[in-house]
Amino acid sequence: MADQLEELPLLPLSTVLFPYGQVRLHIFEERHQSMVRDCFDYDRPFGIVMIRNGDESDENPEPYLVGTAVRIDNVHTFADGRLDLRVQGERRFRIRKLERTTPYWVGKVEPVVEEDPENVPRVFALASRAREDFVDFMKGVIGGVDLNIQVSFPSDATALSFMIASYLPMEEMTKQRMLETTDTGERLAELLPILQDRVRSLDTAYLEIIESKPMVWRHHPSELKDWILPN
Repeated sequence: MADQLEELPLLPLSTVLFPYGQVRLHIFEERHQSMVRDCFDYDRPFGIVMIRNGDESDENPEPYLVGTAVRIDNVHTFADGRLDLRVQGERRFRIRKLERTTPYWVGKVEPVVEEDPENVPRVFALASRAREDFVDFMKGVIGGVDLNIQVSFPSDATALSFMIASYLPMEEMTKQRMLETTDTGERLAELLPILQDRVRSLDTAYLEIIESKPMVWRHHPSELKDWILPN
């Protein structure tokens, strides 16, 4: 079993990233700069895990065991060694063993596999409703409730659930729970009331919260325009 585990450099953070989601990171600690350079030079992924106990400045924070492997999309290096990068979430993993043989943590990890749905019609119905509600959400964020827009959604219900979850401001523990579940229907069922509540509460005050909490809101509202296709 141990021979089948993948070695994955780890970046413990105070937040969750989903597969298919993106996040911008500012890397200022030398150990994590070393990790990013290694991954970038050898085109390797690294894993983002949310911290269970401790904080991002700790040498030995305790992470949750389920995280997301990411690829570096873009990186900018400052003269003093600091890094700005954008990463793309790819797949989930579960940590089986933690090692510190390098300046940064490395996990021996295995994939988290989504279960086949027992009730396909239910998942289909939940996914259909989620698409409709997310379009309403986008209209509210962009500021054009009467806009006639078309959104480029993934056809796969699991990918859809993660894509929508990536764009919604939520409590980090809620995100972690959604990340860990292997039931697409369960994830969509938990996601829908949150999505519908966000649609109802989209007003100026809410958008000000989005602007002031970039670690909660992963995408600036203007970036949602990338999801709009011409009619």
